[in-house]
This record gives sequence, C-alpha cells and structure tokens, in this order.
Amino acid sequence: MSQWLIRLKADTTGLIMWCPAFAGLLAIATVTGSASQTQPLAPLSMATPAAANSGQPQLSVSSRGVVVSWIERTGDLATLKFAERTAAGWTAARTIASGRDWFVNWADVPSVLRLPSGAIVAHWLQKSGPSTYAYDVRLSHSTDDGKTWSRSYLPHHDGTQTEHGFASLFPMGDGFGLVWLDGRAMKAGGDHPSTRPGENSGARSGQGGGDHGGGAMSVYFGQFDKAFKQIAEAPVDTRVCECCPTAAVVTAEGVITAYRNRSDEEVRDNYVSRFVSGKWLAPQPVFNDNWKIAACPVNGPALAASGRNVAMTWFTVKEEQGHAYLAFSTDAGATFGKPIRVDDGGSLGRVDVELLPDGAALATWVEFADQRAQFRARRIDRNGTRSAPVTVAGIAGNRASGYPRAAVANGEVVFAWTEPVDGGGLQVRTAAARLP
Repeated sequence: MSQWLIRLKADTTGLIMWCPAFAGLLAIATVTGSASQTQPLAPLSMATPAAANSGQPQLSVSSRGVVVSWIERTGDLATLKFAERTAAGWTAARTIASGRDWFVNWADVPSVLRLPSGAIVAHWLQKSGPSTYAYDVRLSHSTDDGKTWSRSYLPHHDGTQTEHGFASLFPMGDGFGLVWLDGRAMKAGGDHPSTRPGENSGARSGQGGGDHGGGAMSVYFGQFDKAFKQIAEAPVDTRVCECCPTAAVVTAEGVITAYRNRSDEEVRDNYVSRFVSGKWLAPQPVFNDNWKIAACPVNGPALAASGRNVAMTWFTVKEEQGHAYLAFSTDAGATFGKPIRVDDGGSLGRVDVELLPDGAALATWVEFADQRAQFRARRIDRNGTRSAPVTVAGIAGNRASGYPRAAVANGEVVFAWTEPVDGGGLQVRTAAARLP
C-alpha cells in the first residue's frame, strides 16, 4: 500500500462511489519559497453522467468549470452528449446531435467547448464517402445552454472525400477557432507506408483496416466570429503525421497549436506553431527526439497554458521503449525548456496535461507496468521535481480504452476515462479531487 493515507471525503452529489483504483493518493506539492510540503489529494469517483455503451470522453474548461462530452452507441446510432460540473456534481446529460453515418473512433473524438460569451460549440465527425477515412468535421453551436443546437456546418470547404478530423477547438476573440488534420492533398485509394495499423472492428468504427491514400496530411486552421460566420481557413503545416491528435490552447500572446510532424525521412517528432499578429509562424520542434517510424503511432501531444506559461506533454519511443515527456515554456511557447521524463517504467502515451495554480504541471499518461495498463497522474515542478505517481484507474491496454483526460478548474482536478463494464461493453467514468 502507498505511504499516503487513503482518505475519503464526503461529497454532496448523493451517489458517490469509492473507486478501488485510487488505492494511493496523488501527492501534490504546495511550494513556499524553496521548501515544499506534500499534501495528499483525496480523489472521489463520481457518478458518471454517461450511460452504458459510452466512450470517447473529452474535457474542456470555461469560466463556469469543467465540461465533459462523450458518445453513446445504440446499434449503429451514435449520439453526442455533454454535462457540466457543478458544486452538486454533474448536470443531467444533454444531447447535442446523433447520426447513423458518423465516424466514431477511439482517438479522433468529438469535443464541446463553452465560450466566454456563454455560447457552446461542439464538433463531431461525419462520413462523407464510402472510403474508410472519408469524413468531415461537423460543427454546431448553442446559445441557450444546450437546449437547442444550430444546423451543423463545416470549417473546411475543399469538397474532397478525404480525412478531416482530430480537431481542437479554442476561444478566439469574440468567437472561436479550431485546428484539424486535413487530407485534401491526399489521393484517395493510394497505398503508402503511413497507413494506420488495422484492427478488427465494426463498420464505420474508425478502427478497421484501410488506408489514407497517397500524398501528405496537413494541419488546417479555421476561425469564426461572434455571429458564427467563418472568417478564415488556412494551412498551418502541409506535411504532418496522418492520425495523431492535435492540441491547441490560448496564451497571453495568442494561440499555440501542437501536433506530430512528418519529415521526408519519416521522422515524426512533435512540433508547435504560434498564431501571432494574424498569421501562423513557421512550425518548430519542441524537442528533436528523432523518432523515425514508417507508420502513424496515433499518439498526439497535449498543451496547457496560463498567461505566458505553457506546458506540453508528448509520447516518443527510445531504444524500442515508449516514454512520455513534458517541457515548460515561459514565453508563450516561443521556446521550451529541457524535456522531463513523465512515466516510470514505460508508457503507451495518450498524454494530457494541466497547469496548476502555482505554475507546476499535472501530467497524465498511460503507464504499462507489471503487464497492466494504468491511467496515471503526477505533479511535475518546473525544476524537474516529480511527485510520486498515482494510478487513477486500471484500463485496457488496447485502443478500446481510448484517451483518458484530466482538467483543472475551481480548485479541483477532474478525470475522465473509459473502462469495461459487467456484461461487456464500455462506459465513461469520472472522478474528482480537491487541490490542497
């Protein structure tokens, strides 16, 4: 048992369950001057707002707190839902949209974002043609707290039946922006060495075989004003990895996006680009891992920002072993410090990161230890000091477990992940812990 005392606090949500996976508490250090005192968090598993047969969790943060979104499946019908964290727990689940022609994928997931205006924007993926990776990003917005939603619309207008996905939404001015992977330059039906590794799965799951075709994948950017009218669509980088999630956050100096690049020599390291004075600056590597791989690893970076402070986490492979790393920036992502190792023995990646109020980072990743995959988290200080890790949950080591998530708001950390349920199937789970 961990050296930390396990402590279960009361909660006002009514239906609260102790999660056995929290056998050990996350040690979050509060720093005063040069001394640090470690205080334990007491994570509580919360009654999930997601029904059975749910997955694809995503978290976002607004001035009101944390929003969780997910997809529920009933046969071939997919439904995007969301709930918001309040002092009394999660609000009742609200439906955004549903369809039988959606592209539902373990890594390329929808999202829901509440803007500073109070409006809510959502995105999901919809098939545009018969080919496996022919699908579009669909957007919709609500101005009445999610009671009603606009007709869906596209951020991309190339008209090709190619991949458009892995979108990251962010507030921008009086409206919002997003970046996404865009396959308009790829030739349908081609055969090239960067196809996704196949898995057995049902139709339109996004986990089956197939290929992207030839040509290069790009990162594109779109911007919408306060009236939800599109005012920009432009490329950020015209040669990137085909199926690794993107990330984007807003700093005091503008937007920064991160993604996995792809060189002509098949080196696939993580890059950033910043939106400054109305244009995207030349992409730069955060660190030259020099990971050469002829197939997409489906493992993207994560970003967090507060003012000019930025933290980024990513996955790479060194000496045939996967690892997760984190780096800090104090100049809005123009430069980053030395990478800090996040995992302990080895990692499957699927990273996330949040900045804590004192400037340290809360990093999460999937650790592969003792022949088990575990959703873990730890605090990392700017000087490289790492807390002891906590296992938030044991999860499946395959793609069914998806990407676990973390978010910090209103003095607490919220976690979301997917796990198997009795009788088969999957369900999104959530938990929260107060920051000391």
